[in-house]
Amino acid sequence: MGAHIGEFEELVLMSVAILHRSAYGLSVREFLLEQTTRKTALRAIHATLYRLQTKGLLSSDLEGATPTRGGRRKRVFSVTNLGMNAVRDARQTRD
Repeated sequence: MGAHIGEFEELVLMSVAILHRSAYGLSVREFLLEQTTRKTALRAIHATLYRLQTKGLLSSDLEGATPTRGGRRKRVFSVTNLGMNAVRDARQTRD
């Protein structure tokens, strides 16, 4: 069995999987709001993304800086194989 994840971690993990290479803090927050009508602080999304990355369930890369972001780079996340296993484990536990 893989790493244990909570309900919110599972939601964030699935959001990253669905958003694919467009998954970054704000896009995950907006996606969760659209899908669940759950208002979540952006800092909670970021904390969860980094926690899932520490657990090895997500990986991330920095995209190039853009003028619209004030020259800052954007960190995009993707689900690792271990992350997909954790989602399957969570689903099996619920079913």
